[in-house]
Amino acid sequence: MKAILMTAVGSPDVLTLADIPTPEITTATQVKIKLHAAGVNPVDTKIRRHGLFYDLPLPAVLGCDGAGVVVETERTDSPFKAGDKVWFCHGGLGREPGNYADYTVVDERWLSRMPSNYSFIEAAAAPLVLITAWGALFDRGGLQAGQTVLVHAGAGGVGHVAIQLAKIKGARVLATVSTPEKAEFAKRLGADETILYTETGFADAVNALTDGKGADLVFDTVGATVFTDSIAATAHFGRLITLLDPGAVNLAEARMRNLLIGFELMLTPMLRDLDTARDRHITLLNQCAVWAEQGLLQVHVSNTYALADADQAHREIELGHVSGKLVLTL
Repeated sequence: MKAILMTAVGSPDVLTLADIPTPEITTATQVKIKLHAAGVNPVDTKIRRHGLFYDLPLPAVLGCDGAGVVVETERTDSPFKAGDKVWFCHGGLGREPGNYADYTVVDERWLSRMPSNYSFIEAAAAPLVLITAWGALFDRGGLQAGQTVLVHAGAGGVGHVAIQLAKIKGARVLATVSTPEKAEFAKRLGADETILYTETGFADAVNALTDGKGADLVFDTVGATVFTDSIAATAHFGRLITLLDPGAVNLAEARMRNLLIGFELMLTPMLRDLDTARDRHITLLNQCAVWAEQGLLQVHVSNTYALADADQAHREIELGHVSGKLVLTL
């Protein structure tokens, strides 16, 4: 089969199209999938630049997100059968092969049925960002109807689904964006207010929009500086959730505000083999499929690339201006 191999640590040039053996089922709970699309995420580019999560030799196949059709199962009582369309987030971290490939084999416990109204491209773009946004907003952030949430980078991969999930919950959504075009995009997704952080300090804007109270929940998808500046935008007794390590931060004001600070890393169940957390991921993907079929949740794919052009997709992500997601088509 065709696959993209990460042959070394370095620039996108280390990604090479190659012929490798097609994977085969080796345990009773595994399912073989013909992949139709693979999502491209920032974590893929970070692994390529800095190395695998595991001390294993290269080459490796990257790509956590996938969507495709089940072609083989081992046991007759499997919840999946040949012909089922599935979406999932598994592999691509250096231990199990990822989804930049024609086929993959995945334990059935990582799989969920695709929304019936999604294309393979939309489905492949969604799992990692949906799980991340859900974890940050609901599991870590405790977001409730009627609360105000600030979503940073509201036009980005995680941000654009976070806006929609927060609106489904009944929250008021503020979103930071970099351009007027992205502001319009965020508003179409449901953002009540957008803040052009290139033109104004977002903390002042949030406080102006909340009568000086601040947002009940701030969701930082950017890191360090944004995290630090977000303290002043978070309401007293509120929550500040981040996807990244903010480094050395002066938390005096956060302490004075009695903030709960939390981290969201949706890869933890894969990296630590946590069964209950994995099951939680599948539960929420199943729920997101229901909302998608109800027309409440859309995934925006701004560009697609052929498998052979994975290096170009990595280059586009690293420019840092992608709205929504990028996907490889197979």
